[in-house]
Amino acid sequence: MAPGSRSTALVMALHDRPDVHLHVGIDERSVGFLALGLARAIGRPVAVVTTSGTAAVNLHPAVVEAHHARVPLLLLTADRPPELRHTAANQTIDQLRLYGAAVRWFVDMGAAEDLPDSVAYWRSTACRAWAAASGAGGPPGPVHLNLPFREPLVPERDDGRAASGGFRHPTDGRPDGRPWTSTRRVPRRPDPAELAELATLVAGASRGLLVVGDTDTEPAPLVAFAQRVGWPVVAEPLSGARSGRNAISTYHALLAHQPFAAAHRPDLVLRIGRVGLSRPLLRFLAADVPQVALDPDASWLDPQRSVAQVVAAEPSLVCSALAGRVEAVRDASGWLEGWRAAERVARAVVDEVLDGDVRATEPRTARDLAEVVPDGGTLVAASSMPVRDLDRFMRPRGGLRVVGNRGASGIDGLVSTALGVALAGEHPTFALAGDLSLLHDQNGFLLLNERPHLILVVLHNDGGAIFSFLPPARFERHFERLFATPHGRDLARLASLHDLGHERVESAADLLAAVQAARSAPGVQLLEVRTDRRENAALHRRLDQAVADALPRGAPR
Repeated sequence: MAPGSRSTALVMALHDRPDVHLHVGIDERSVGFLALGLARAIGRPVAVVTTSGTAAVNLHPAVVEAHHARVPLLLLTADRPPELRHTAANQTIDQLRLYGAAVRWFVDMGAAEDLPDSVAYWRSTACRAWAAASGAGGPPGPVHLNLPFREPLVPERDDGRAASGGFRHPTDGRPDGRPWTSTRRVPRRPDPAELAELATLVAGASRGLLVVGDTDTEPAPLVAFAQRVGWPVVAEPLSGARSGRNAISTYHALLAHQPFAAAHRPDLVLRIGRVGLSRPLLRFLAADVPQVALDPDASWLDPQRSVAQVVAAEPSLVCSALAGRVEAVRDASGWLEGWRAAERVARAVVDEVLDGDVRATEPRTARDLAEVVPDGGTLVAASSMPVRDLDRFMRPRGGLRVVGNRGASGIDGLVSTALGVALAGEHPTFALAGDLSLLHDQNGFLLLNERPHLILVVLHNDGGAIFSFLPPARFERHFERLFATPHGRDLARLASLHDLGHERVESAADLLAAVQAARSAPGVQLLEVRTDRRENAALHRRLDQAVADALPRGAPR
């Protein structure tokens, strides 16, 4: 929650419930992303409470991200009662359907009235909101309950006993704390006829490829399926599926090399999740490549408009069923081994270039941080360059969950999302940020009376590094001021302002020791890695060229 007057009755009631974990922040935009991070970590709806007016508007970025990323949130916005609307009453705006189509369900609850059926209305509506956010009947996502409150906004007495003039009708729910109305999201199983058709396609594909983007589906069945049928796995870090002997971690550089891409075109691709970190991969997945998408909600995750079929079922169930129907494949054609050989060559070249520089570079920091996060840990990656560097340079590994706000792919809310994940308290939490994503959400540190353990590695290049890879970089007269936006801020002073631990990582070899020291320290620890934007762009180009130069010697053509 964020503080305010009109939400007083609700937040005081929440505060007094021992079974409710209440987190208090100052900035509603950051609080929205804090709730989003919590919901990602625990996999259940998290409620976020605001007062009326622009406070509710500031949730909108987190709502949009939750909508596109299918994260369950309950948006509880306090409001003025109907008689004060459209009268220029203070802190009153039109909050009806404030978030438009970005919510699964909206209801204006109306001011509380002491009627016989009020309790059933409140409890039934709350259960329906929980069900809609959880994905019962559709994809999970945000739900908006607008809650008008009339004065007085505070209890008539503060001794924990009911005030005079309270509700005449019982407010009890079901016995033993059961929900008023129970619902459950059941994983969608594949249609038998469609599964049989898909099994035939897989069995007939001698050059199959599994592509996994940002998804919450269980990765183990996906990896097991690929190993059984002898398919390479191209998996973005947020998929959790970059593990096992079939994982191709250097696919970006491989597919950027046109001779390799042309010689390794698949005859069937299974796509799972949102794919979008690598332009060479998106070009590779052209409409002339047969592609089937698996999605539990039949969502069209197809920006290239190249998918020929969408299978509406839980991908892990589909892959498990296919693995049971299809014979294990021996790589007689050399298809899988061709990808593996190229991966070995590219991986060795990338690691040699990165390890040959004693300076702490952005690609090496991303690679090495993904290595040192302990099994069971979570790494929160900022959009823009950090998540792309993980995609390009992270080695295959299991036991690591990578989280990122890739629904709408904005850099906003990074600090708060990471703190939300850390507040869940289930696993060690790390984050990889750029300096702009850190500064954009520095209000996230204004989390009152709580300081979860978070190791935040910041790649500080004094601006927006990703623009160095985009067309505006050619226009030197405009580039620095309009796109790179150097800010000149001292992150050590920022850390001091918010009572964070801070350490500068001076060389690549120092990262491991800095992480180990940060793991022993309480609260939020900020590890700052200073880099240069121009040198970083040149290093990325050098890495791609080194892989391209090595492939003719090491990859089948």
